[in-house]
This record gives sequence, C-alpha cells and structure tokens, in this order.
Amino acid sequence: MLKTILSISGKPGLYKLISRGKNMLIVESVTDKKRFPAYGSEKIISLGDIAIYTQEDEVPLRQVLIAIRDKENGAAIEMDIKKASADQLRDYMEEVLPEYDQERVYVSDIKKLLTWYNLLINNGITEFEEKEEVATEE
Repeated sequence: MLKTILSISGKPGLYKLISRGKNMLIVESVTDKKRFPAYGSEKIISLGDIAIYTQEDEVPLRQVLIAIRDKENGAAIEMDIKKASADQLRDYMEEVLPEYDQERVYVSDIKKLLTWYNLLINNGITEFEEKEEVATEE
C-alpha cells in the first residue's frame, strides 16, 4: 500500500498514485481527492522507499508506522505536532523506535513522520503491512 503513496517535494501532504503518463504521474491528494500531474522534474518519493536511521541499520517506514499505529491503538496521534517541542517529539520517537539514530534523524523528520501518520489514519489508510504475493501450486 505504501508504494502507491507519494510525497512530492515542495507540495504539502501526501498523494496517491493513480496512473503513469509519458513524462508524468497522475496523482490524487490523499486529503481532498484532487487530481493533477506530477512531472519528473519534481522530487517524488514513495513512502515504501523511505527508511528511518537506527544505531545499527535502517528500519523501513512501514515498520515505524505500524509501531505508531500499535502505540495509538489505530487512532490518530493526540499531540499537537506543530506546537510540540523538540524534546516532546524526540521522546515520542524514542517510545516508538527506541534505537533510532538521534544524530541523523532530525526533529523536522520526526514532525513530518507524525504528520504523515495522522494524514494516513485520518483518511482511512491504516494498512501499512507489505502484501505478500503467495504463489499457489496446483
């Protein structure tokens, strides 16, 4: 599911991939469902390709989102993310992913992550697990 959810640099919010054109993607805003073209010159990244730095390795974003969902029992985060202090954000991140690398994961990254989580949950996107394609033998 996260492979089709995109972040576009310079544009707020998240977008769902609808289709691919010759030199562009057709995307739909997760919040207001408006569709528009996103061109190759824009920095577009799939949430499925993002990982969070930890002390030893990187953890895929989906695992962090699942940890947040489990902590919040599937609900949105109650904290006012925009007004939260850096210490509050770091403490929250430490509860969710204790081994995250505090030097390489900035407060702005944590704020963006928590904002994305709330956007997804508030718009009915709650499945962060990767769907395994099961090969059936007959």
